[in-house]
Amino acid sequence: MHILETEQLVPRPIKEVFAFFSKPENLAEITPASMGFRTLTPSPIQMKEGALIDYTIRLGGLPLHWRTMISDYTPPFRFVDEQLAGPYTFWHHTHTFEEVEGGTMIRDTVRYLLPFGPLGKLVHALFVRRQIESIFTHRQRVIRKQFG
Repeated sequence: MHILETEQLVPRPIKEVFAFFSKPENLAEITPASMGFRTLTPSPIQMKEGALIDYTIRLGGLPLHWRTMISDYTPPFRFVDEQLAGPYTFWHHTHTFEEVEGGTMIRDTVRYLLPFGPLGKLVHALFVRRQIESIFTHRQRVIRKQFG
């Protein structure tokens, strides 16, 4: 199991920050353009436990379908999306929001596995780990601009 953990303080109230993140339509805004991210589920998408959301992304120039389910939705503190179909064998992304002095602390914990056993581990070490880290680095830059 691979784990990525990030955190970012934004100088805004928790309800405002959570409202932005709980709109799946905003995901394209915080994803690098090179990934060709597109939401397929018609808007507006009602975020709630059990919601299904379909996307397409590009990896290595190939379009891939990605379906997630919101398995936990506890506004304005947390939500979890889990991949039901996509490039990973397992993808579980916990988003948490905590009101702290100076604003809201955003924390992400992503647990994921790649297919293909030992080959998947090699691909992760050579390519995927850095790609996921760069996606979250990009996201933090966009959030910094969005929320000051």
